[in-house]
Amino acid sequence: MPEADAPQDRGETVRLGGGAMESGMPTEPGAALAHLKVVDLSRILAGPWATQTLADLGAEVLKIEHPAGGDDTRRWGPPFLEEADGARGDAAYFTAANRNKRSLGIDFAKPEGAALVRALIAGADVVVENFKVGGLAKYGLDYASLAAAHPRLVYCSITGFGQTGPYAPRSGYDFIIQGMGGLMGITGQPDGTPGAGPVKVGVAVADLFTGMYAATSILAALAYRDRTGRGQHIDCALLASQAAMLANQASSWLAGGVEPGRMGNDHPSISPYRVYPVRDGHVILTCGNDGQFRRFCAAVGADGLAEDPRFGSNPARVAHRAALDREIEAVLAGFDRDDLIARLEAATVPCGPINGVADVFADPHLTAIGTTVPTHRPDGTEIPTVAYPARLSASPAAYRSAPPRLGADTEAVLQERLGLDVAAIARLRADGVL
Repeated sequence: MPEADAPQDRGETVRLGGGAMESGMPTEPGAALAHLKVVDLSRILAGPWATQTLADLGAEVLKIEHPAGGDDTRRWGPPFLEEADGARGDAAYFTAANRNKRSLGIDFAKPEGAALVRALIAGADVVVENFKVGGLAKYGLDYASLAAAHPRLVYCSITGFGQTGPYAPRSGYDFIIQGMGGLMGITGQPDGTPGAGPVKVGVAVADLFTGMYAATSILAALAYRDRTGRGQHIDCALLASQAAMLANQASSWLAGGVEPGRMGNDHPSISPYRVYPVRDGHVILTCGNDGQFRRFCAAVGADGLAEDPRFGSNPARVAHRAALDREIEAVLAGFDRDDLIARLEAATVPCGPINGVADVFADPHLTAIGTTVPTHRPDGTEIPTVAYPARLSASPAAYRSAPPRLGADTEAVLQERLGLDVAAIARLRADGVL
């Protein structure tokens, strides 16, 4: 779900204090993006995923949330966090995409709140938002309004369908985009087989693809600004991102005129490359070349398959896929999963198990490389998170703070960045702006 409905305008003014001050949030000395300040007006997943990526690499990210409820995903549970006092806290969903950020509860539907956000943006490098097209203009928080005053600003808009085109006004949800963008058309069992029908992916991949494209585009725009001094507007859409991620399936259609369909776990161009049942479960087998196939046959005692002219090359195996699968299933039915995997790994044949999520985080390899990262809120609440996956040798990702409570940093940031005193903050809170 990329777009947020704009809050209602209520019509008040703001009086700001002294000049901007530096943030008090610590950053790692070698962090690659420690020089960048980001104002995050996004919620749900695509935008927060992009800004968490920037935050993990050192950027200061100010997450602006409505003070009455904040990011919708704080309530997308169960499961929920358990607070130090045993009370129910934020949904676990929220913690997936909001590490290393400071949360400010500001109602920018009120003119005073909009003025606060504009003042924070005045000291920022990047703005990320996922409101409906044109939804921020009435608050003076659209790109045109902000760029006029801050021409170096990089402003990233994330929507379902983009800023232009016939679908631009529509709301876009990940599930809808997986369907419209072709992913569900190639995911699921083929017609005429048990369980046939289109299936969505188990996580919101269209949101996540878009978040990664957004983060990459922001870094490209910043590099351009470094050379030219000019910021720019980035139009990042879920549907376009999903279409791009069709990759080789898109090329099959565009270059070859072949429309891919649902193939279950089969690969359109390689065989054997699928899930096979064994005595106590399933094994993934992926023979990407003829040598691997011959080694597979030798490892499982099926040398005759390698000598069969129907299976002698990958094109032949693809042409006789059904016959090959029947032969392999008959052979593997006598193996236990772990024994088969050990045998194939010893023969350097690519293979693997199908793990549940619990298995993933108990995996000895992922444990050894530190895939799970504990983070802590000031009250001691521990929130486990998944580490940034790329390992940079000189400027690695860092984990400075846990996903924040709603509005946890409002007062500190307004004091540090805008010079507001305690009385001014108390008045804004009494007026419902904070």
